[in-house]
Parts: sequence; structure tokens; C-alpha cells
Amino acid sequence: MVHIRPKRIVQAAHAVLLSLIASTGSAQDSEPLPTLKLDRIPTSPAFAGQTQAPAAATSSFTVTTVASGLSAPWALAFLPDGDLLITENVGNLRIVAADGSLSAPIAGLPEISNEGWAGLFDVALDPDFTDNQRIYFSYTSPSPAVDAANVPRVARARLDRDGLRLLNVEVIVDGTGGQEIHFGSGGRLYVSGAGDVFADDAQDLSTTFGKILRINPDGSVPADNPWTGDDRVPDAVWSYGHRDVSGMATHPDTGEIWMTEHGARGGDELNRIIAGANYGWPLVSYGTDYNGDRMGDGAAVMAGTMQPLYFWRPSIAPSGLTFYTGSMFPEWRSSVFVTALSGQHIARLELDGTRVVAEERLLVDRGQRIRELREGPDGALYALTNEESEAPKGTAELLRISRP
Repeated sequence: MVHIRPKRIVQAAHAVLLSLIASTGSAQDSEPLPTLKLDRIPTSPAFAGQTQAPAAATSSFTVTTVASGLSAPWALAFLPDGDLLITENVGNLRIVAADGSLSAPIAGLPEISNEGWAGLFDVALDPDFTDNQRIYFSYTSPSPAVDAANVPRVARARLDRDGLRLLNVEVIVDGTGGQEIHFGSGGRLYVSGAGDVFADDAQDLSTTFGKILRINPDGSVPADNPWTGDDRVPDAVWSYGHRDVSGMATHPDTGEIWMTEHGARGGDELNRIIAGANYGWPLVSYGTDYNGDRMGDGAAVMAGTMQPLYFWRPSIAPSGLTFYTGSMFPEWRSSVFVTALSGQHIARLELDGTRVVAEERLLVDRGQRIRELREGPDGALYALTNEESEAPKGTAELLRISRP
């Protein structure tokens, strides 16, 4: 099991709490920039097409509501029979059947804190789920031992469908990580660690803040991680210099992990993750601070740091990320999809290799914050909406995007 150093647990709790304010689209994130002045942009894009790609051809599709009455849904995962597991940030795990009916909350979750922006976050199925019925989830829970209300953790458990309960709950990452978990190729689990509040820690390789961690399903560390055996760096660290990872997905052809990341005010990023690489936060950014000041020295390019494949300014508050591989929309097979909270749309990015060559914005007319997106076994896309912060809970939806 991966542990964070005890003296850092309280800081980790506060870091996750504040990072989630950004993730849910705070007033600062959702407000447009008053004026997009050239002298306020840290620097020009590093290469053509890195932002504001040409408009893609518009798509024809139909949107239907599969389920409603969801309360702050965060993530979804398809079960082998086509039903869905959905997490609700308020602390519920539910199953949505094909007919849209919602199960009662699944019993057996550990104690979940919900003080401020905390709660139940991501969910993923074990690569061998058909055999072991195991799921993984990220959440925060109180820890009286360190006087912290929201300590981030990742756990795994066996799903008892008939009994609507979790069995054999086991914490595999304790006191570190953020809200995103993702199984990559080879069955390794990738876990994000927030770096937006304690920004200096994102460049400090002795901590797990501002890092992506790579572990085995049981919480042990793979021998081929870049710093395995280096006493100066936690063995689980895979990459560093991250601000607030909000979505992860595996490229269907290369097997690489791609991710979306919140900037502060602008500078939201799409990246591909390379082992041992430095993604620059807070040394470089294409965004500004929330008050409009430059981040650091105002640089967006620096030797030894990775450039984003694409960035957005003003902020769209990216959340979910998925590659499309289905047959329902063959024209989408070269696209990656990014959901937007404050942007209230889904961005479809057409790719040529790792370059974004065109962008289309879907669902802009619905006026809904889009939290998560996954391709279903039928080739349709399934999206979770997210209530506005002032809206009553229980008004979010599960949408299906399909051929007309």
C-alpha cells in the first residue's frame, strides 16, 4: 500500500479540498476573462495548433436522457452486462440499469467525508473484473489521528451485485492522490495527486503532491517505475509538475496515458504522460492567476518541461476524457473527447497523431455542466451532467449521445 508521510496528510486534505473547488467550476473558474489582452497571455503558443484549432465539421447526433435524479454524479464505469456503476460525490455508489432505473445506494462503502468539496470521486473496474468482481474507487475520509476532516484515499473492494454491497474493502493508497484513477495497459493503476494549492510541492520529488502515481492493483509499486529504488523519491511517482489532473484515458493505438489538467485562470491542458517527465507546474503555465497576475515569471516554455498537446484560454474547466473507438460514429474514431464544467459542453478534438487539427463543441445549447463521458458497449457516448453549485442536489442526469 502507498502511504503519504504523516506530516503531509493534513496538507493533502486541504490540497484536495481546494483543488476540488476548481474542479467543480468555482465562481472564479466559471467567470469569463474580462478582456483577453495579448499582454496578459504569458507567451505565444509553442507550436501551430496548440490552441484555438480550426472548427471541425459539425456532427449529427441525438441526445436522450437515460436517468435523472442523480445527486452530484462524478464518474461512471460500464459493467460487463451493460449496466453502469455511477459515483455520486455526496457519498453514494449506484447501479443504473439499461432502462434507466437507479438502484438504491450500494452498502459497504467506508466512511466518506463530505465537508466542503470532498466526498466520493472516481470508480474503475479491475481488468479481471469478470473473474474477481473487484472495483476501485477514490474518496476522502476523516482521520482523527491527524485531525484532518478530508484525507484522500483509494480503495478496492468486491462488488456483490445481488446483495447491493461491497465486500472486503481494502485501502491501497492512503493519504495521497487526488480524485482521478485509471487502469492503463498492462493492468497498472494510475492515481492523480493534486498540486494546485501547495504548488511548490509539484516540483518537489520527495512528495506525492502534483504527481501521477503508478501502482499495481494491490497497491504495491511496479519495479519499472522511473524512481523505484531511489530513496529520495516515493517509488510510486510516475510523472510530476501537475496542477490538477481532471481526466485520464488510454490511447487506443499507442497505449499511452493522456490526461486533462486544470489551469488556474486559463491554461487548461491536454497532455500525454511520459514516465519521469516534468509537466512544469508551477514554473510554466499558459494561464494566469485568478487575479489576472502572471504565474511565476510568466513563462510557458522552459527547458526540461513538457509542453501540452493543446490548451484552452479562457478556461473551460475540463473534467472527463475519453477516446472514441466505436462503430456508431466512424467519423469520430480519430477524436478525443473532453467534457467541460464551466464551459458547459463537450469538446471533440480531431487528431493527426498527437496534434489537434480541429475542435467541435457539442451540447453547447443545453446549458449543462458536463462532468464525465464514456463510450458504451453500443458505440454511443454516455455523459454525466453536474448541478450548478447553487442548484439543489438530485437534478443531474445521465445522457446518451447516439445517431439520430
